Amino acid sequence: MSNFKVFALMAGMTALFGAVGGLIGGQGGMVLALVFAAVMNVVMYWASAGMVLKMYRARTLTRDEAPQLYDMVDRLRQRAGLPMPTLAIAPHAQPNAFATGRDYDHAVVCVTQGLLDLVPQDELEGVIAHELAHIKNRDMLLQTVTATLAGAITNLAHFGLFFGGGDDDNNPLALIGMAILAPIAAMVIQMAISRQREFKADAVGAQISGRPIGLANALRRLEAGARAVPMAVSPAAAPLAQVNPLAAHGGGVRKLFSTHPPTEERVARLEALASGARLAA
Repeated sequence: MSNFKVFALMAGMTALFGAVGGLIGGQGGMVLALVFAAVMNVVMYWASAGMVLKMYRARTLTRDEAPQLYDMVDRLRQRAGLPMPTLAIAPHAQPNAFATGRDYDHAVVCVTQGLLDLVPQDELEGVIAHELAHIKNRDMLLQTVTATLAGAITNLAHFGLFFGGGDDDNNPLALIGMAILAPIAAMVIQMAISRQREFKADAVGAQISGRPIGLANALRRLEAGARAVPMAVSPAAAPLAQVNPLAAHGGGVRKLFSTHPPTEERVARLEALASGARLAA
């Protein structure tokens, strides 16, 4: 997905936030909602990394605590032409990883304890390269802000259902419709952004590691781990992870509206990249 399309989707989500505010409080409510959205985005710009790490109960790591992991990340980030990110670990048994932070100089790569325990070295390199690709593509802040806006739209819509005012006081059906449709619309926009960024991060991550098959095998392992081992994390933070950490609770409508593309499709694309590289050689 081009940067223009992502910008258009973000603009659509902000406009949706304003429309919900307008339905609750008229023109004044719309203005207040848009101002709140702008303030929230500024706050997220500065505080996104810390907030996400708290959602995952993660802590930062020093090189002395994990020298092998640190050196791997250092080697791969040099290939990607990036500054050294901060490393963090989340105390979850499920194998997974994510990147966050507002820019190259304030990026964080976080792995779970399960990832370090269960994933072999070549696959771990693929996982780390994928997260570095998110940093290189400047995806971390976009995904964090998108998750925050989607959550805010849902909360605002539910607030309006019970405390709606403005021009639509006499139309409770409009408020009920908003409470149902606005969160779905926000989720669909979030899904569209997140899925395309994951595909791109897979491709760039494969270039950084030089091992598309390593990443493909890692995705299979992470998907199986996510289905077998539950992770207690906020749904708002789930799209940041490499595979859906809530897969163990998935199915039905939740699976239909997953913010992650199907793992089998991601693996197929990576295998095609590997085949193309072999043919070129």
